[in-house]
Amino acid sequence: MPAISSKGRRMPASPIRKLVPFAEAARRRGVEVLHLNIGQPDIRTPEVALEAIRHLDRTVIEYSHSAGFESYRKGLAAYYSWHGMAVTHEQIIVTNGGSEALLFGMMACFEPGDEIIIPEPYYANYNSFALAADVKVVPVRSTIREGFALPAIAAFEALITPRTKGILICNPGNPTGYLYSRAELETLRTIVLKHDLFLFADEVYREFCYDGATHTSALSLEGLDQHVVLVDSVSKRYSMCGARVGAFITRNTELLATVLKFAQARLSPPTFGQIASEAALRTPQAYFQEVVGEYRERRDILVDGLNAIPGVTCPKPKGAFYCVAELPIDDADAFCQWLLESFSHQGRTVMMAPCSGFYADPATGRRQVRLAYVLHKEKLAQAVECLRLALDSYPGRTAG
Repeated sequence: MPAISSKGRRMPASPIRKLVPFAEAARRRGVEVLHLNIGQPDIRTPEVALEAIRHLDRTVIEYSHSAGFESYRKGLAAYYSWHGMAVTHEQIIVTNGGSEALLFGMMACFEPGDEIIIPEPYYANYNSFALAADVKVVPVRSTIREGFALPAIAAFEALITPRTKGILICNPGNPTGYLYSRAELETLRTIVLKHDLFLFADEVYREFCYDGATHTSALSLEGLDQHVVLVDSVSKRYSMCGARVGAFITRNTELLATVLKFAQARLSPPTFGQIASEAALRTPQAYFQEVVGEYRERRDILVDGLNAIPGVTCPKPKGAFYCVAELPIDDADAFCQWLLESFSHQGRTVMMAPCSGFYADPATGRRQVRLAYVLHKEKLAQAVECLRLALDSYPGRTAG
């Protein structure tokens, strides 16, 4: 039998999706599974995007330019300009989701064995993209006790080696919901310029900021035109995860030309997704005001409810729609599986993502879970009650 590649064997399973078989089995038993494990919003996609698909008048579904339809890229440039990020459509490459933008960027910026520093906990699939590009992830620890704030300059400096070529941040963050301040971004600017690094900024949640906080883009930092790689996506902004449309943005012309070669190799981003995404640019601002208000209320129900459970710690996020909670349990992977296999309350249980997959060393997150507040408020209240009772009866509960 032919052998599977070593890279294939090292590729990690998604901590977000690996428990799906247990959730499916629970549903077959008649248990309602409250899905807090994945960032799939139940918010309605903007009507302008849906109408563009419903009333599509084309006789051929053709390839687009490898960089994406020019009309869409011009629309994106106007959108970024409105958000204080001056770019032209020639500085944008449309991708198959933000995932492809990250993968292309890593392949274009780094040699095999190069290192990229990422504050942890971080989006689990960063590990997969780095492995595919033969890049080594070097974590710098942010802690739940400090609300997952950016680590100090000294913590970054201690990790920089001759192989360090970049830093990657997610702002607002997945899985923590932490929103970096301008001061924290200026700290990163100092490090990037001192060591001549790339700064990858995953900003797909920029619309979702709470309590009067505002988002600062890495593209707005002075002096980093050759350093910043912006990763974007329509998935969460317009609740269009299935469109699979993202963007790679940089003012570095050599890097753009390099990434375009990867884009040409995969021919083009999806035509249907681009049509819907271009139409979504006409979404009225009132849509976002309503959505942000809804997420803020959901956040408060979930996070305040979690913190009311004895032994649970959950910092209140200022952005995105995720939070990380530390639970009084022995092992989050075991607890999340137990919830699906052995527990229900009033016919319901909860599915969460264990945080072992969001750290370079899985043991670091062994008592933590990521939750996405993407369900209706009533469902979130039910989830909190389920978790409270589950923790009371879980065999592996600790003192907290």
